Formats: sequence, C-alpha cells, structure tokens
Amino acid sequence: MTIKDLAQKTGYGVATVSRVLNNHPNVSEKARKAIMKAVEESGFELNDNAKQLKQQRSNSVLVVVKGTSNEMFGSLVEYIQSEIAKTEYPLLVDYIDEDDNEVLRAVRLCREKKPLGILILGGNIEHFAKDFDKIEVPCVLVSSDASNLNFKNLSSVSTDDRSAAKCAMDSLIELGHRRFAFVGGDRNTSDTGRLRYLGCLDSCIEHGIDFDKNKDYIGVRFSYQDGYDATCLLIKNKRNFTALFAAADVMAIGAMRALRDNGLRVPEDVSVIGFDGLTLGSFLVPKLSTVEQSVRKMAVRSVEILLDCIENGGEAKHETIPFTVRLKESTRKI
Repeated sequence: MTIKDLAQKTGYGVATVSRVLNNHPNVSEKARKAIMKAVEESGFELNDNAKQLKQQRSNSVLVVVKGTSNEMFGSLVEYIQSEIAKTEYPLLVDYIDEDDNEVLRAVRLCREKKPLGILILGGNIEHFAKDFDKIEVPCVLVSSDASNLNFKNLSSVSTDDRSAAKCAMDSLIELGHRRFAFVGGDRNTSDTGRLRYLGCLDSCIEHGIDFDKNKDYIGVRFSYQDGYDATCLLIKNKRNFTALFAAADVMAIGAMRALRDNGLRVPEDVSVIGFDGLTLGSFLVPKLSTVEQSVRKMAVRSVEILLDCIENGGEAKHETIPFTVRLKESTRKI
C-alpha cells in the first residue's frame, strides 16, 4: 500500500496523509485519527527508498497504561520509572482510556516514537490475538497473562487473578458470610474483571452459595466513583448482602463511602474486601482488607525481562507474581 492508496481509502489528500505520517502539527485531529486508523488497519509502513520510510529506531522505552483512574497502575509506573532511570534509556509514558484498544495504540506509537521495547499495563487478550502481530519490538504485558498467545516477542508478568479472587471469597466465607455483592470490571472487555469474577464464582460454586450474576454483580470501570455508584445501585435495588467483594481497591474505597452514605457500617453491617493492596487502604478507617499484589516485584521483573529481550535478544518469558490475602479492619466474622 502507498500513500496514494491511503489517500484514496480515507478521502484525504496526499499532502494531508503525508503530514500525518510525518507527525506534522498542522493537521486536524479528525483527519489524524482517520488516517492513523487506516494505517493501523492496513499495516502500512513508511518506505525509506521513497523518502517516506521508517525512521531510525530511537533508544526509548515506551509504557502504555490502560486506564487513567487505576491507582495500582500509577504505582506500577512509579516503580518502572525508578528502574528505567538506572539505565541509559529515556522513558515515554502514554495513558489511554480503559475501553480503548491498547494494542492498536502501541502499533501507532511504534510508528511515531520508534521505541526499542514496550511495557503495556493492562490489556484485553483478544486485542493481542488480533493485532499484536503488527508489533515487532519486544513487549511485556504487565498484570495480565499472555502465555497462551505464543508470540515470540511478547512476555508477561501477572498475578493469578482467578485464584486470588477465589481465595478472597473463601476468606469471607470462612468468616461466616453467605450473602454477597460484587463490584467488578466489565466481564466482556476487561480480562482482569473477567478472571476475578470467575474466581468469585468458583468459590460460590464450591461452597454452595447462591449467586445471581445479573443482580448481585455490577461491572464498572476501575475507579472510586464507579465503585461508589455501583454500590449505591446495589442498595437501591435492595440486594441483601453482608459482604462485598470489589475487584480493585479503588472500587472498594468507593463502595465503603457509599455504604456509609446509605446508613450502613463497615464492617458491622457489611464486610468489604478489595484487590491490589494499595498503600492508601492501610490509612483508611477502617483499614481495608485486600488481596495484596507485589506491585514493586511486578514492575522490577517486567523491566528486567524487557531489557533482557532488548539488549541480549532474550526469549519471551511468562511469570506469575505471588499474592497474599490481608484481612484487616473492614471485614469481620459473623
């Protein structure tokens, strides 16, 4: 495909297409998005022989962060920055909405920024299966498991979300709880949300707990506000529960505020457990029970694996980081 083909495909002039491909600022955002979408769909690459070709690769490392409200990713970025600062590589960080396609975003940024390698924080495995073959540089998917995809340039470092969520639910059941509400991610678009939901479901089935997935589970975005709104909706719908599992600490913190605003006490009326182990949870009143992930270890191993692939041609690796269920003040035995 040539620039003329792209112009014909998008309806824009050759000059406009050329300005977009060369990152010229004098282009409307509408035109830029339409042309880059066509570029991503077609796998087009600039051609050196025609003075439109690939620029020399930079010496940077790119981080693509999926979601702007997930504080666990914020902590991951801080640890990654600390590790990369020990090297000679500049770090580029790009945030996208959690509903956006992280792989197509990485494809676009590969063409624009020419990074040596990429760390992608959060992802939908379907996006990788469909579009990752467009990426040639080493990549590490952080917080989701990519071992089943078998791309030679794609590694992953993650927590076993399904097992961790099951352990959290098992802990609540051991405390005597039998009526649950669940605030999680969108099971259709979030691999993390889907796996943590399945872990909760595994525990309910194993222990013979009744669970209405259409009424007792609300899938929302990973944010304080969405955790708050989802819990208010559960209360409004008169769901009867003594314990609430939230798929992220930010959701759990929002849920705790919603419970209090609706006249319910934590943990006297409702026990709450989250997921991630954010430092903030230990400073709440009550302290938040949670599934604690080793965020620092996840960041360090992700950077180590990526640098090995960049500098030594290392093979793709897939590692699972341990988790710990921490029962604190927001849960109680009944």
